[in-house]
Amino acid sequence: MRAHRPTPQLADHLEGLYRAFPFGRSVADDPIAAVRPLARDRRSAEVAALCAAILAVGNTTAIRAAVRRLGDLADQDLGRFVADLPGAAQRRALAGFRHRWIRGDQLAYLAGVLGRYYAEHDSLESAFLAGFDAGGFAGGVDALARTLRGPSGDGRRAPPGYRRLFPSPLDSARSPCKRLTLLVRWLARDRYPDLGLWRRVPTGELRIPLDLHVHWIAYHLGLTARRSRSWAAVEEVTEALRRIDPLDPTRFDFVLCHTGISGDCPKTRDPTVCGPCLVRPDCLMWRGRTVAA
Repeated sequence: MRAHRPTPQLADHLEGLYRAFPFGRSVADDPIAAVRPLARDRRSAEVAALCAAILAVGNTTAIRAAVRRLGDLADQDLGRFVADLPGAAQRRALAGFRHRWIRGDQLAYLAGVLGRYYAEHDSLESAFLAGFDAGGFAGGVDALARTLRGPSGDGRRAPPGYRRLFPSPLDSARSPCKRLTLLVRWLARDRYPDLGLWRRVPTGELRIPLDLHVHWIAYHLGLTARRSRSWAAVEEVTEALRRIDPLDPTRFDFVLCHTGISGDCPKTRDPTVCGPCLVRPDCLMWRGRTVAA
């Protein structure tokens, strides 16, 4: 079967989907809703956003609960937790924490890494820019991943599985790096619902955080011909969206993601659900088909 390509009307249909999207409903169901109460200053916002991005595995209800639980363990100030608490106190506080395969010992090690980093730098934006200026967005994610992999300030060995939390698009696996691209979107994009704390990363250079929902919809709209998630697929989807909005291609990310999360896209042909969908005429599932009147 030949590749499904975007229809000439897709840009208009996506714009209509964006304008009609119920942001109020979906922001409340997104991990960023759990970040905002913890964002009392730039550092706290960065650490809260990083932790939420790391924990963004599984359903959104469980993710938000995990972020809130982590906030409770840090007395609602993750910036102070990483900068001021001794390592032993961090490890005690997080000893019983677990979300899916992500453990408290890994997050305590991260707290040590961040404490060491913030002793010398004001913001993680500097780490990203060190790679971005030389190697573009992929270079920025790589530099950020290498910074977060450690070492910690107290010389401890990283716990099992820790470094796998921070893949790089430059690694041989060519990971889509969904969690770090999501973090950068939250921090660099200055339009709702994102935080807009990083001012030196152009929004036109951001890349789509390619989760399962976004990839499925992007493939069926012809934004990528790649059937599996990879950094090449990230670049392909982003470039297709950049042709629609060169200055802010990732603004469609939230809408596409939550169209999948909410069930607005059932990922099967369901005339009742799909009939009103503004991008149904572009969807591979409906190619050559119409909804019965």
